[in-house]
Amino acid sequence: MFIKDYISKDYPAFGNRDSIEEASEIAKEFGYSHVFIVSKGVFLGGLSQSFLEDSPEGKLDSLNIHYERFAIIEDSSILDSIKLFHTFNANVVPVISKEEKYLGYISCDDIFNEFSKYPLFSENGAILTIQTTGLHYSMTEISQIVESNNGKIYGTFINAIKSDSVEITLKISNENLSSIDETFERYGYVVVHKHYDDEKEELLKDRFGFFQKFLEI
Repeated sequence: MFIKDYISKDYPAFGNRDSIEEASEIAKEFGYSHVFIVSKGVFLGGLSQSFLEDSPEGKLDSLNIHYERFAIIEDSSILDSIKLFHTFNANVVPVISKEEKYLGYISCDDIFNEFSKYPLFSENGAILTIQTTGLHYSMTEISQIVESNNGKIYGTFINAIKSDSVEITLKISNENLSSIDETFERYGYVVVHKHYDDEKEELLKDRFGFFQKFLEI
């Protein structure tokens, strides 16, 4: 799950003296949201393709005050990249070393393809969203409730943490769902949402919905 295992190098980085038009055209050709500028191998920043399209002709260094300094270090987890994709409205993120040397990039597709292998997305099952108070929140208890009803948890994430409540979404196996619902309610949880339709089309929607939530973290 480390970034260094997903680095690609086929998308060229640009130098300060490269033309704005060339950089914009290559970004469009690859279908990427940003271009990356380096000097002697050191990462300087990125520019969005849409910004380049609206810029006058010239060299990239004429736009240096607009360089966006976002990148991820090679030994980070792929989970750390998700906020960058969302914050910078990007489908590609530069990868650098601790010394800020440009190493390559990762794309949103790389991350989506990796997450699609996880049981949270790949396993057929039910989706259950529950709510409890912050003081009552216990992942140990949540796991015990599911497993005591012979269910299995394929994955979970926290939707929201507020001053007076916590909302958790679970992906669980399809066994004894009504019993699991009832047990949660008996223990004081509110079942906010449940989706038990496991047809293939709906499962694909679930995967995409989970991924969107990750991007919003």
